[in-house]
Amino acid sequence: MRLRFSYWSGLLLCLPLLHACSGYVQPNTLTGMSRGEIVARMGPPDMERRLDSGSRLEYPFGPYGRQTWFVYLDDTGRTGRAEQVLTVQNFSRVNVGMAQDDVRELLGRPGDVQVLGRDRGVVWSYRYSANCEWFQVELTLERQVRSAGYGEPPECIKGAEKSSQ
Repeated sequence: MRLRFSYWSGLLLCLPLLHACSGYVQPNTLTGMSRGEIVARMGPPDMERRLDSGSRLEYPFGPYGRQTWFVYLDDTGRTGRAEQVLTVQNFSRVNVGMAQDDVRELLGRPGDVQVLGRDRGVVWSYRYSANCEWFQVELTLERQVRSAGYGEPPECIKGAEKSSQ
């Protein structure tokens, strides 16, 4: 049996690649666009939150979520602004005792989640720079922040060990 590819079947094979690249649109060029135009350009959001004055679309991008963009839509469904939320300023707002849902609302979906042994909770990691840095939030079983701070991802530490030998 011989397989035959047409123009359309080739295009269908490329669609996942096109969607993967669609996330790297410059979000600061989105002002005034409708929700439909945003989704056509950036793909479906990871989450959409209803706000008092419209909604917010959340887009975590890059390996390990190095960028997370929040796109704010007004009551008419048009983009008012977009912002990258994985910033030192936002990380400094995470405090011991803060609810897990509040962290998610502030920073979006973490790039990595690790379950701690002995039923101690989980660690959410946000990789925020190309220089192998991440911000980590340790959450208790009660879904509250136990601790938060900066660190280096394991793959970066391993790379450093190899280069020093």
